[in-house]
Amino acid sequence: MRLVTKAALAVAASTIALTAAGAFAQDYSWQPDRPINIIVPWGAGGSTDQVTRVTAPILAEQLGTEIVVVNQPGASGAVGTQEVLNAPKDGYTWTANAIANNATYTVTGLVPDTSIDDWHIYLSVANVPVVSVPADSEFEDFGQLLEAFKDHGSEITVGTAGVTSSGGMAIAGLGHEGDFEYRMVTYDGGGPAAIATAGGEAMVTTQLAVEQAELIRGGRLRPLAVLSAEPLTIEGAEPIPPITEWMPEFPIAPDYFGIFIPQGVPEEVVETVNQIWEEHVSNSEALMDYAQTNGAVFSPSYGEEARALSMPVVIMEACAAEGRGLEVNDPSTIGIDCETGTEM
Repeated sequence: MRLVTKAALAVAASTIALTAAGAFAQDYSWQPDRPINIIVPWGAGGSTDQVTRVTAPILAEQLGTEIVVVNQPGASGAVGTQEVLNAPKDGYTWTANAIANNATYTVTGLVPDTSIDDWHIYLSVANVPVVSVPADSEFEDFGQLLEAFKDHGSEITVGTAGVTSSGGMAIAGLGHEGDFEYRMVTYDGGGPAAIATAGGEAMVTTQLAVEQAELIRGGRLRPLAVLSAEPLTIEGAEPIPPITEWMPEFPIAPDYFGIFIPQGVPEEVVETVNQIWEEHVSNSEALMDYAQTNGAVFSPSYGEEARALSMPVVIMEACAAEGRGLEVNDPSTIGIDCETGTEM
């Protein structure tokens, strides 16, 4: 636990202890006797950080213990993820992320020898990337931006949270399908990337809707397209047109986010969190409100159901990394056959 404690101290400004006043543990098989750390391997304010800080109090209230959310960014989420894998498997150190990241870090070489089956999966929402530009940008719709990318490619800067972040994978997919280049500018999280773009540090951002929602509502970012086959409505803003209006064949899969507990923890930890997810997270009004307000899809699940829901985006991102030359290890090392687009 020494490394986790040092990490927590190093990011004290972005750490919040989440527990309900007067909370008490219910009659669960696991009764934690000390605080639980959830390491968010991205900066404060991003998509993972946001939804984790909505979900953690639900868990804290039921468990009757403090849950500490620790932001530990670095290497597109790999630093914090490795910290959790290295921690004692006692049930007191969890992580949060997009499941496609945890499942494919080995493909991109950021975390050696890990896969989706190293985690107990608890999904909360599905998120979608949005292509946006600063409010004073010359680009009025995605068609204009697409033409500019094709004509001026590497002159156009794109703010993301890193190559393997949702925004990084989104612009890589757009560049691959649209046959254009770009210049990525990276930040410690999707929230900082969106804020920087709104401030003119980058010309475009492709981070998630939940990371851009307030900036879009406030008129600081102009959304041009959502990477979906359907329009996206963010509360307080006009519907955002789907990318398929301009790129009909663009591959789409829901990008699921949640909390993950490493395999090897005591069985009573898993049984207890399963029960809480089923009885309290899956019908949480706070989580529903968060999703509706910020352009996310309320989609709680856990266990085998969560794994099955996750696999389409895991396969897509692993094979996309291979197709774009981003892979360090072949997707077959995590059990994915990109020729058939299936698990092996």
